[in-house]
Amino acid sequence: MSTSAAFLFDEVTPGRRAEACSEQPGNACRFVIEKTDSVGLAKAADWLTGAPLKILLVLAGAWVLNRLVRRAVRRFAARIEGSSESGRIKRWRDKTPSVFLQTGEVNLRSAARAQTLAAVLRSICSGVIWGFATIYVLGALGLDLGPLLAGAGVAGVALGFGAQSLVKDFLSGIFMLIEDQYGVGDVVDIGEASGTVELVTLRVTRLRDQNGTVWHVPNGQILRVGNKSQQWARAVLDIAVAPTADLERAALVIGQAAEATWERDDAKADVLDQPEVLGLEYLGPDAATIRVQGKTRPGAQWRVSRLLRVQIAEALAAADIELPPSNFIRQGTGGR
Repeated sequence: MSTSAAFLFDEVTPGRRAEACSEQPGNACRFVIEKTDSVGLAKAADWLTGAPLKILLVLAGAWVLNRLVRRAVRRFAARIEGSSESGRIKRWRDKTPSVFLQTGEVNLRSAARAQTLAAVLRSICSGVIWGFATIYVLGALGLDLGPLLAGAGVAGVALGFGAQSLVKDFLSGIFMLIEDQYGVGDVVDIGEASGTVELVTLRVTRLRDQNGTVWHVPNGQILRVGNKSQQWARAVLDIAVAPTADLERAALVIGQAAEATWERDDAKADVLDQPEVLGLEYLGPDAATIRVQGKTRPGAQWRVSRLLRVQIAEALAAADIELPPSNFIRQGTGGR
């Protein structure tokens, strides 16, 4: 306070000063009492520059901070959504396009994942900011926050013990989204259930198996995930022929049939690298199996495998390659 202001304030009688302002008067109270000599106006000025001003500043600061944080979260989500088009991943995709394949499904999943993460982060940040703002406002109003915080702590501990599984589900869901373990439309194996993912939330994953059964699996109970639809897939077939057949010729016919399948118009959009005949996979008194495989787009391996089976069957029949007995059943790598 300047010397002139202190001199003006000292001109007010002690009774008037004590009646108008508190023991530690603010500048507003001093200014009003000197200019108007009104106790009521001075009291109003002293009150307005006290708790109401603090509350207003806290609320305004919380609103501004919340807006800035939400904008930062939106930019972060935009970077996640567009990360497949820039930086190191883009350079890797240019060098190995068959591995880091860009597909519409992957892009849609990335966009959905970014939006979900952004919504979660916005909610968490807003809750933390406005929670602290509420505490400051209650403190500015003169409330004793000690018992309130103690009670909230006890309630939080009780809620934590009672909702451990729920908290575990939410934390697992957040990490699943961050790590992009799977998304809507992926075919996954999560242990007791497997099928196509229909819904992913922070608490539960919903998927539908081959029989049409809908499974609701809490995220906290998912210990491991096998994703059959991410980045790229592989069609793998074990073709059985008679053990007395010309195996080299059979492998040649199978390879030619696989290449013909890769050139079909209804398969070109889903296949990537050229198919490969790995050779003899099983040899026994009842049959010999030759393994053939090829890389496909994610989720397309089952359709390509069906096309490949038909093409190979026709090629083996045309080449008069002897097949195993009808009672021989050889399990392959699974189908859908």
